[in-house]
Amino acid sequence: MNKSNASFLDKIGMPRQLGWGYLGILIFMMGNGIELGWLSPYLVDRGMSIEQSAFLFTVYGIIIAISSWFSGVMAESTGPKKTMLTGLVLYVLGTVGFVGFGVKELNFPVMVTTYAIRGFGYPLFAYSFLVWIAYVSPQEKLGRAVGWFWFIFTGGLNVLGTYYSIWAIKQLGNINTLWSSLIWVAIGGLFAIVINKASFPSGKDEKSKNKFRELLNGLTIVKKEPKVLLGGIVRIINTTAQFAFPVFLPVYLAGKGFSTADWLKIWGTIFTANIIFNLIFGFVGDKLGWRKTITWFGCVGCMITTLLFFYSPQLSGNNFWIVLLAGVLWGATLSGYVPLSALVPSLVKSDKGAAIAILNLGAGLSVFVGPAIVGLFIGSLGNEGVVWILAGLYLISAVLTRFITLPGGGEARGLG
Repeated sequence: MNKSNASFLDKIGMPRQLGWGYLGILIFMMGNGIELGWLSPYLVDRGMSIEQSAFLFTVYGIIIAISSWFSGVMAESTGPKKTMLTGLVLYVLGTVGFVGFGVKELNFPVMVTTYAIRGFGYPLFAYSFLVWIAYVSPQEKLGRAVGWFWFIFTGGLNVLGTYYSIWAIKQLGNINTLWSSLIWVAIGGLFAIVINKASFPSGKDEKSKNKFRELLNGLTIVKKEPKVLLGGIVRIINTTAQFAFPVFLPVYLAGKGFSTADWLKIWGTIFTANIIFNLIFGFVGDKLGWRKTITWFGCVGCMITTLLFFYSPQLSGNNFWIVLLAGVLWGATLSGYVPLSALVPSLVKSDKGAAIAILNLGAGLSVFVGPAIVGLFIGSLGNEGVVWILAGLYLISAVLTRFITLPGGGEARGLG
């Protein structure tokens, strides 16, 4: 990467030495996000129940939660590149089994098993890179650096992946669209693992070689600093709705006259706005204060917009553009949680990888908790009841965030 490009990256708050890695994450997550917006309604259309679909995504989420925790401690102990390579291999193996032997024949036990294997992939690949960012970024720019991470992470997963799938499903068919994800993750791996030549500072630290101690730190860090645990819980709530919505909202909107293509356009546009606001709230958090940004723009904002998004078809007479606008507002407020990735590792002077491991665990658990809430409550409470549960969780996260304070008066410095 030449000096002019490096200077540009520094100016916008992205660590210049990790530029190729950011690009690799973007492309990898595009491949990973190909089926996110349409797999559940596709499987339901083929004869699966919505409870079975919810169970599939719940198991997938459990594995992602486990993998998300391991990503932080593995990146600390073995280095990010080895961890990312492990994630890439598991993703490929899981996809081959899931598409080739599971979805094609609608073999549910095989689908659950292989989708679980696939679930180990992206947390190991993407979240270990977040540890890398935390170590090479100066604290005063860390909010922007993680803002860029979530920009490219979400841009790949929910924007490029969604819009690509709109084209690919029509041109290639559903099964071949799933197969094509292997091409994108391979290209992403090439950029992030091979072309990216950045070093990992903590790899020189002797204690990082003690893998058992790092794995143990990933658990004991919450005892040393309980606020890290609060951050993990808030992180769970942050994206619980993001992984609950695709399980039931496409079916709900279909009953209002919206097609799968309409839903994918709404979902893709939501996260186009989301990635823009990921950057905005990275900067806002560094200026206004990380904790204030999370509480008001993230927690309270999501509570309001979650309800608005759900009720918008009823309030607008099923107007596509009104529903789209409500969804965009929800996607924007979802970005209000971005400074959490700067706040939590700043709670500790050392063991930042362990702190991020808890944050990553929270991110992974949301992939499990979202579909689990749908599976547990949609039968008894219906769509409306599920949405009110999600809105209530956002309110709880606002209360919890007020207790996540930095040592030494971080709020006064604009960081808390």
